[in-house]
Amino acid sequence: MSKKQLLNCIIAGFFFLVYGNGVFVWALKYVDSGFAALIATTQPLFVIFLMRILHGTKIKAKSMFGVALGIIGMYLLVSQDALDLNKDSIIGILMILSCVLFWSFASIFVSKANLPSSFFVSTGYQMLAAGVILIIFSFLIGETWLSPMHWSPKVQGSMVLLIVFGSVVAFSAFNYLLKVVSTEKVSTSAYVNPVIALLLGWYVLDEHISVQSILAALILLTGVYFINSKKKFAIFNRFRTK
Repeated sequence: MSKKQLLNCIIAGFFFLVYGNGVFVWALKYVDSGFAALIATTQPLFVIFLMRILHGTKIKAKSMFGVALGIIGMYLLVSQDALDLNKDSIIGILMILSCVLFWSFASIFVSKANLPSSFFVSTGYQMLAAGVILIIFSFLIGETWLSPMHWSPKVQGSMVLLIVFGSVVAFSAFNYLLKVVSTEKVSTSAYVNPVIALLLGWYVLDEHISVQSILAALILLTGVYFINSKKKFAIFNRFRTK
């Protein structure tokens, strides 16, 4: 791996995991998780506009329509719970928006950057660099550390699942897709994740799925379809002509 590739891994790790993920988790102290999830669904919108600004990529009408459907669907999904908003939440909301912006920028950066050809190597260095930086920040702000041996069995199990499936599998797949698929299509994971979580909650935890949840899931997946579809729709062609 060249020095340039290592530097790009560090930059991507900072944007993705230190700021995009680490600061997001910190901001959840001030913002309701449901509302935070709603804000996170603006990621495809950020990606589309950043691609327009940075690379001059033309914004397709059907992509914008898909983004709009995704945001509507997510609103229907999270609005079933009361959103606790107050003046103290403003800083949290602004920080989460900045996290979505950083994550979106990182997605575009990785799609074009010179990185190791092995996606596992690239992902590993990104996570390693981010982990070191997060540990430094943790010590600087005086957080309390507790040995994993003292965690409860449920926490230990959850951490293993997050490491294996959330990081090794999912983040590696995410890095791979950024190189072989358009960035705006990869960003639709922000819409798919809640639907999968909904189904897992029903299957694993016997959680109730309401009619509104089903409607929200259908709208979310329809939004994903419009963003990913290569099919040309007459209605959008007429809109573009006008």
